[in-house]
Amino acid sequence: MENSQINILIADDEKIVREGLHYIIDWEELGFCICAEAATGTEALDKIKQYQPDIVLLDIRMPNMYGTDLMEQARCDGYCGYFIILSGYSDFKYAQSALHCGASFYLTKPIDEDELTNAVLQVKEKIIESSHQEHSLHQYRQKARVMILQDLLTGAEHNPTLNYAELGLSAPIYQVVIYENYLPYANFYNFAHMLRVTNQDQRSFEHITINGQEVILLKGSFALERFNSCLHHYEIGTQKSSPLDTIFLTYGPVVSSIAQISKSYEVCTQLMQRRFFCDENQHVLSYEMLPQIDFSQSITDNNLAYSYSQNLCQFIMTCNRRRIGETLAELKKQLFICKNSVAEIKYFLADIFFQMKQYITHTYTNTEIPFLPNSTILEEIEKKSYLYEILLYFTGQFDIIIRAIGATSRESVFDDILHYIGHAYTEPLKLETIAPLFGYNSSYLGKLFSQKMGMTFNNYLDKLRIQYAIELLRTTDMKVYEVASKVGYKNVDYFHQKFKKNTNQSPAEYRKNKCVTAKTPGP
Repeated sequence: MENSQINILIADDEKIVREGLHYIIDWEELGFCICAEAATGTEALDKIKQYQPDIVLLDIRMPNMYGTDLMEQARCDGYCGYFIILSGYSDFKYAQSALHCGASFYLTKPIDEDELTNAVLQVKEKIIESSHQEHSLHQYRQKARVMILQDLLTGAEHNPTLNYAELGLSAPIYQVVIYENYLPYANFYNFAHMLRVTNQDQRSFEHITINGQEVILLKGSFALERFNSCLHHYEIGTQKSSPLDTIFLTYGPVVSSIAQISKSYEVCTQLMQRRFFCDENQHVLSYEMLPQIDFSQSITDNNLAYSYSQNLCQFIMTCNRRRIGETLAELKKQLFICKNSVAEIKYFLADIFFQMKQYITHTYTNTEIPFLPNSTILEEIEKKSYLYEILLYFTGQFDIIIRAIGATSRESVFDDILHYIGHAYTEPLKLETIAPLFGYNSSYLGKLFSQKMGMTFNNYLDKLRIQYAIELLRTTDMKVYEVASKVGYKNVDYFHQKFKKNTNQSPAEYRKNKCVTAKTPGP
């Protein structure tokens, strides 16, 4: 406030007085600025509303309104500035009435330069002091608010005596989101820009950093709707280097009370710890993806590593890529629900590979197999950030072994992939999840699909699912949403859309007209 000018409004019906007040003292040098003038009470009220001046130099007898009445009306309208009354009358009753209405000073005309200077400087000190107090109070409230918010999220405290509505934290529904960079050293984008909502007075969401993590508390249905719109963009695929593409996020369940916010936050933190299990190009983990951890399931048992190593060795020796892929998929599911840490999982996977290496080397003593040293293998596994990367590394190494000991044509791999999809179509299949199981990266497998099948992977999967859906509609009395779930569609509206695209009929129409020959797609 010391460095900013204080605005003054001059309200007097005499033009000569208004002009004189402009030049009686050097306003600018003292830190003031005359922002406007008014010649009547009505005009003065309008100018006060328009400019909200810090100080009003007000003639006690304005045309069509007394100065005291004007002051009362301005206060009713919410004006919080200061009044200095100017009057040609020295009667004590005028001064008493003006001071009673909240005037800071009462100066008689003709105005004395020193008296006016002293009055405005004293008011200036009050304004500066008030500004400091308001700033300190605002800082204190912000700090207290951040601490209260952190306690609500972490479950440290829910105080029923606090007025959460007054703090702007009250809402009918809440949802917690935690986000971080998708790639190291990438730029963060403003979360409000991602949601495409304004957050005036923090009405839509709260943003806080806890333990180095960016935490968002969404408040109210509008903010949650905008967030769901962002999730839809992730479902259909984000553009590379777009704001959404730079972010990895987890979100907890929607809750309806302040006391339950910590539950949504706890789920988010648990999900963040499971980023290791994400698929390639996966940006989101939802509360629905949090598994029921089997605390009796541990991978520290050496017999489990031995069992997997023996099975994989047999499939490698028989060049059975399909069974290799299925075994790795089974291993992935088992690791997903085990209680072990990421470090323990990595050592478990390394143990499987080392046992395989020992068995293959001993079995094919006369075959030169380009195995890497154990230290290099362990280093490769440890530096991987995701499970799918380790599985992709494994399948690459398995392919090298198969070719070294004598393998079938690589053409048979694609048949194995089709076989796998034909049995796993009810699962949420994606190129990113299938490719590592068969030694491909997702981009190459996508191109291979288009080349060999004449359609994209997603189109092939949709046609396959719709084909099975048609069979269920023909032969069972299952409800449409049950059919959708049975063939791998989580969203029944999306199932309707895909079914109609492939058959030119809705599922209900197809069932009604099932005796009529319908267009049946085939992959």
